[in-house]
Amino acid sequence: MSERPLVLAVDDEERVVQAFDIWLGDEFEVLTATGGAEALEQISDEVDVVLLDRHMPEMSGDEVLERIRAEGYDCRVAMVTAVAPEFEIVEMPFDHYISKPVDESELREVVGRLAEMGAYDQRLNELYRVTQKIATLEAEMTDSRLEHHEEYSSLVERRDRLRAETHDLVGEMERSELDDVFEMIGSEQ
Repeated sequence: MSERPLVLAVDDEERVVQAFDIWLGDEFEVLTATGGAEALEQISDEVDVVLLDRHMPEMSGDEVLERIRAEGYDCRVAMVTAVAPEFEIVEMPFDHYISKPVDESELREVVGRLAEMGAYDQRLNELYRVTQKIATLEAEMTDSRLEHHEEYSSLVERRDRLRAETHDLVGEMERSELDDVFEMIGSEQ
């Protein structure tokens, strides 16, 4: 692993990955790809964070995400996309969802947060992912639509279960680590 976290930015628009490279390049090492096949050629165990567009020709970001997980890469993945989230995101194995347009400060914050997540217990990572999905759905949908949807209810139940499971783990963490984790999780609520 390099001294700086390694980010793979994937979008079919060249100007988008160029912008991500410029925005992130002073803090992170950045690789870029303009398609799913190219992204899969560049992915490795050294990649810490993948920024992945969902809508790309030939191979969608959803398919790339499935391959990344099926091949066992332990990177964090942020979907950075203009595709409005629907309930299908509940089962997708990403870590964060950013709706385009995205600005530099938001992107830098999310990538920094995801790069830090690698140091945490898997249950805390799962709690973060679940909490982020809940926040994404709540930001995009009405309360009445959410309260009548089974996937949303099961997601909330999973979040509550994970909170209970991580309670003991949190007690073992140093105060600074704990503050970082709660800042990440709390900022999504």
